[in-house]
Amino acid sequence: MVRLALAADHNGVELKAHLADRLRAGGHVVDDLGVHGTDVVDYPALCVAVCDRVITGAAEVGVVVGGSGQGEVIACNKMAGIRAGLAYSPFAVEISRGHNDANVMVLGAKTIGAAEAEVLVALWLATPFKGGVHAERVAQLSRLDAGR
Repeated sequence: MVRLALAADHNGVELKAHLADRLRAGGHVVDDLGVHGTDVVDYPALCVAVCDRVITGAAEVGVVVGGSGQGEVIACNKMAGIRAGLAYSPFAVEISRGHNDANVMVLGAKTIGAAEAEVLVALWLATPFKGGVHAERVAQLSRLDAGR
């Protein structure tokens, strides 16, 4: 069981709802931070909400769904302590978790369908951080958060 924070903009609201249902059915605790309608919204505040939950420990990981996911991954990675990866393929998911210890996953609802998103989320949650040489690289990323 994983506690996760989940949010989407108007482009990703349908995929977010689908994933929330699947994750809950799988025994995970989902903090759905919105949005719940298709009125146009700006995504940065949603990214902050998810990342704040991860940074404070209220959630173990976060998932953000946008149109392409590009802006969302940029917004998330502006927050100290966050390592967000754009999940567009199994390879990208395995690298972001296994090598980069990503704590936020970003999906593009306009680039992948619900079935593929389910597979990617399951893979992301099941992929452990490899540590080793990658741990030093993640430590270097953390030092960047601190200003060098």
